[in-house]
Amino acid sequence: MQAANPRLGYILGLTAYIIWGLFPLYFKAIASVPAVEIIIHRVLWSALFGALLLMVWKHPGWWRELRENPKRLAILALSGTLIAANWLTYVWSVNNGRMLEASLGYYINPLINVLLGMLILGERLRRMQWVAVGLATIGVAQQVWQVGSLPWVSLMLALSFGFYGLIRKQAPVKALPGLVVETWMLVPIAIAWLLFNPTAHSAQAEFWTTSEAWWLVAAGPVTLVPLVCFNAAARHLPYTTLGFLQYLAPTLVLLQAVLLFGEHLSSATLMAFMFIWAGLAVYSIDAWISLRRRN
Repeated sequence: MQAANPRLGYILGLTAYIIWGLFPLYFKAIASVPAVEIIIHRVLWSALFGALLLMVWKHPGWWRELRENPKRLAILALSGTLIAANWLTYVWSVNNGRMLEASLGYYINPLINVLLGMLILGERLRRMQWVAVGLATIGVAQQVWQVGSLPWVSLMLALSFGFYGLIRKQAPVKALPGLVVETWMLVPIAIAWLLFNPTAHSAQAEFWTTSEAWWLVAAGPVTLVPLVCFNAAARHLPYTTLGFLQYLAPTLVLLQAVLLFGEHLSSATLMAFMFIWAGLAVYSIDAWISLRRRN
């Protein structure tokens, strides 16, 4: 199907992935707030701003469909837990000098999706997809051998987001209503955490006179704006094209880690990245060939 406005689609897609790629700058601005507390506020403010956005950006019938399919609510509760775990791992990695591992995780993610499709959905991998997954596996194994431990941040980010996407496939709810429901289902947990942690930064009245308080409130728009751009871009571009654009975000994270925040890119880590990049190149070529054949 011909894209309605490819130029607009590219602008929106690039905007979404650039914002996601620059997230570390946002989280570094509130680095003095513990990662768990940042996620608590990300849930609260995303839920509030998401509900307000739904009043403007209408999605007719979404709530009726959920009421008529209560199983979807259970699925969204599970997917919400996974995305919260993903957010927490990412924020922790950024504010603890592990941005390179975070970047590696999001490079691995597309290949994890291919593997999950085979293992859980029974999809058959094409030969080049096998090669891509194999190269990524070698990269992770090389990291384990050189460093002596699993790159758990990378794997946690890739697996949590991979399973998140897989679970969301089982609940065909549009992105914004789905995110709003996911966050609102986590709101009671977020409020309970604040009530049981009276010494938390944001539980102190004086905290709300600081600039960091406004950064926490901004967690809502910061979460929602790239999501809105991404969904708008998806209406103008083939999904495969958006898939290629997704590598922009971890590349920006990698560059910030090395150039701005002084993380050391060791030869062992670089070798792991090279295997992952090679796997992604094979995966991208295979996706392009498959798209050409369908057209």
